[in-house]
Amino acid sequence: MSEELSKVYNPAEVEQKWYKIWEESGYFKPGTSSKGQGAGKTFTIVIPPPNITGSLHMGHALNNSIQDLLIRYKRMQGFETLWLPGTDHAGIATQNVVERELKKEGKRKEDLGREQFIKKVWEWKKEYGGRITQQLRRLGASCDWSRERFTMDEGLSRAVKRHFVQLYNEGLIYRGKRIINWCPRCQTALSDIEVEHETKKGSLWYIKYQGSSGKGQENIIVATTRPETMLGDTAVAISPKDERYKHMWGKTVELPLVGRHIPIIKDDFVDPAFGTGAVKVTPAHDPNDYEMGQRHNLPMINVLTPDGKITLKEFTEQREKDGVAGIEGLDRFKAREAIVRLLEEKGFLEKIEDYETSIGHCYRCKTVVEPYLSDQWFVKIGPLAKPAIEAVEQGKIKMVPERWTKVYLQWMTNLRDWCISRQLWWGHQIPAWYCRSQNSKVKSQNECNEIIVAEERPKKCPKCGGTEMEQDPDVFDTWFSSALWPFSTLGWPAETEDLKTFYPTDVLVTSYDIIFFWVARMIMAGLHFMKKEPFHTVYFNALVKDIHGKKMSKSWGNVIDPLEVIDKAGADALRFAFISLITGQGQDVKLSEDKITEARNFANKIWNVARFVMMNDQGQGASSQGQEELADQWILSRLNQTIQKVTNSIETYEFGEAARALYDFIWSEFCDWYIEIAKIRLYGQDEKAKAAVQGVLSHVLDKTLKLLHPFMPFITEEIYQRVKGQEARDKKTIMLESWPKAEEKAIDLKIEEEMTGLMEVVRAVRNIRAEFNVPHGNPIDIIVVSGKSFNETYIKSLAKVGEMTIVKQLKEKPAQSASAMVDGAEVYVLLAGLIDIEKETARLTKDKEKLESELIKIKNRLADQNFLSRANPESVAKEKERAKEFSAKIALLQERLLSMR
Repeated sequence: MSEELSKVYNPAEVEQKWYKIWEESGYFKPGTSSKGQGAGKTFTIVIPPPNITGSLHMGHALNNSIQDLLIRYKRMQGFETLWLPGTDHAGIATQNVVERELKKEGKRKEDLGREQFIKKVWEWKKEYGGRITQQLRRLGASCDWSRERFTMDEGLSRAVKRHFVQLYNEGLIYRGKRIINWCPRCQTALSDIEVEHETKKGSLWYIKYQGSSGKGQENIIVATTRPETMLGDTAVAISPKDERYKHMWGKTVELPLVGRHIPIIKDDFVDPAFGTGAVKVTPAHDPNDYEMGQRHNLPMINVLTPDGKITLKEFTEQREKDGVAGIEGLDRFKAREAIVRLLEEKGFLEKIEDYETSIGHCYRCKTVVEPYLSDQWFVKIGPLAKPAIEAVEQGKIKMVPERWTKVYLQWMTNLRDWCISRQLWWGHQIPAWYCRSQNSKVKSQNECNEIIVAEERPKKCPKCGGTEMEQDPDVFDTWFSSALWPFSTLGWPAETEDLKTFYPTDVLVTSYDIIFFWVARMIMAGLHFMKKEPFHTVYFNALVKDIHGKKMSKSWGNVIDPLEVIDKAGADALRFAFISLITGQGQDVKLSEDKITEARNFANKIWNVARFVMMNDQGQGASSQGQEELADQWILSRLNQTIQKVTNSIETYEFGEAARALYDFIWSEFCDWYIEIAKIRLYGQDEKAKAAVQGVLSHVLDKTLKLLHPFMPFITEEIYQRVKGQEARDKKTIMLESWPKAEEKAIDLKIEEEMTGLMEVVRAVRNIRAEFNVPHGNPIDIIVVSGKSFNETYIKSLAKVGEMTIVKQLKEKPAQSASAMVDGAEVYVLLAGLIDIEKETARLTKDKEKLESELIKIKNRLADQNFLSRANPESVAKEKERAKEFSAKIALLQERLLSMR
């Protein structure tokens, strides 16, 4: 027995109630469903772990709405579903947040010391780290929270150690002094993809390096964008193909200000077209110069401190320091100004040119990054990348939209080794120990300095037998632990039941901006450690932007807060608004308040439809058996077509198509047409007709609620429970109902064609009524010229028609009538006596003249060469479109005026 629905839908009340019931009842856990096509099969998604510093934003909301749609869909199909949640420790981001909190107290992390600072971060994580998972619950995310993981929990920490030690033992990890990306603000290394590049206007300084091989030695001019690094120059390089400098190969020049003598080398890297064709070589401060330094065995002189200040500690002679007195200790950019000033004063600066260059910034704090020579840990990426490339090339991993396959494969080619060490305190500390024991075997040496890599602290050094150990202070890049997420969260390196059951996972839903940070690295790790691809499909969701296509930003004032939307309109409205905006091409989602309002109105429409069905349900239930008429057969055919469309669209990741198909069916077909026709029979005297309509209404509502559930879980659960009553309580929840299957025999294209013809006649009459301002309460007579038959009862009721005449042909057009052509018929609406012909003629004439005047102006603009030369192509195209639109309206008005005669 159904239970009455309230007049107004209250999403806040419904959503809080049902999520609590779902979670406490364990419906999100695997094994709750075991019927249908998925019976005996698993379907697994691992959540892209949000940072513990994060709060729910629109990107999270879209991404998790898609994941939840897939999980709920597969659960209803009978799969044993697992959506595994968790959060990321977010090394740099979290450390920065806690450091800012300390700063408010007038403290630095160094004041606490490492151990106490880490304790402070754990306290912060305990208080704030779960905020975003609570917010995901408000969205309706049906994750199995009993399996929630954290990238620094005990199990995952053990997995990270195994990851490192195994790769090291296989020769795929090494420690070495290399040029890396360095953030002077965070004072840590960054991988290449953690550097955001931005083109900025800068300068190109031309500096004279004087010859130093005797009297008359020729000078050479070099061009540079970073004059402060010249203090570390150890060569000048020219191209072996550049004939201008062939006579200078092997000679030396004097480094301006410093006085150091450096060689002129030839190297194929040098571009003769850049600047003068001669470049300074600073191996300790430029990755390309570092490579040249390796090829030519050049010394490497570091002139920057970790916080980006000038240091001269590696200068070997006092006279070199004297030449740049006052520079040491200056910030790098202040030092640049000072060095340029000195060069100009001493006659070394030839000229300065404007120059655009790409500047790298730290992806977290936006500080300008420095190429920096440093001891770091690296992963040899080549051997890991090869199978990860093959897996995608061979179609074992599919990327949606498909265009991201090319992007992935291009990036995976010629990768530099991955710098995995970070100079932070918060994170997984690298399990490497340095033996500081006195070397008893070789008494002339001091400390042993052997590096021992092991999951636990070694008891003694395998080289010297000593026991004095010092652990590496660095931590891993956050992505080093995240790379293991699809299998470490399931228990690896232990061989757990979860790992056996749910790995490999099925679909990864993520944003395309972390395809290199995370997706590629998970593929490499999964193939290397598990010997299987971590997922078969990667679905890249779009980025969420405002209605104008601009990135949402607090500074621009265009941010829409998802939690505020949920408070006002409900989670279902937000979810449906998102999903209905998705395109198959993966274009950015342009979200607006209007779209959210539309989705909220849709939720209200569903609620009101359910109330209507329930109020007219006389215990017929979800059956479609009875005296079925054209409208019944049509709506059942359309329902089954919609089931096919929605199912196929979800299976092919066309989520927007699925949502739009549901919206059109429910609003435009079920509500606007079938229910209006159903009212004719429900309010009549034929009890059998009533029973048939009630059965169809209940059947369509039942199937529609199930189709809608993955998109709008809360409202569908509430209506389901009220409509089904005791039956719902027996089955417990709509999410465990079976996903609808299309009944092929119910699909009847001839019935759909017949109904479409009838609907077109009704639309034509309604449009003419509106055009001529005929009051809706006034019945109008019509003539339909067609060889087809039409259900007059439907048309008369829906279009407020008095007399309806159907003829196969008409000798002459009826006087004072308006007509419209529809598929297979011509409809005449008889206007005599319904309107003031003279007044209506005057109105239409005035409208026509106004449009004609505007059309002349548009045509004049399009004929004006000045306008065409100044206007952008979009403006010209818009004017042409307006000209077409106005011409069509004028033609229609002319037709209407002729019909008035």
